[in-house]
Amino acid sequence: MTFTVYIIYSAKFDRYYVDMSSDTVIRLRAHNAGNVKSTKPYRPWKYIYQEEHKTRIEARNREKYLKSAAGRRWRKNNLGM
Repeated sequence: MTFTVYIIYSAKFDRYYVDMSSDTVIRLRAHNAGNVKSTKPYRPWKYIYQEEHKTRIEARNREKYLKSAAGRRWRKNNLGM
């Protein structure tokens, strides 16, 4: 099983959200259906970035990095966010 770290974007509110999942299709549906408390007010969402990892631990570490100040700088420099 692989785990995917992803970034979704709400154009309506100009917001980004970083998370990880083993099934990104179901997870995006949950975000857009309003089943995720932290993303519910900012619907609709769309994927703008994804990267796969072999283990949950690797994915979690990458997610934590992307949420850090250094990760936000990386996102700005490499993804234009």
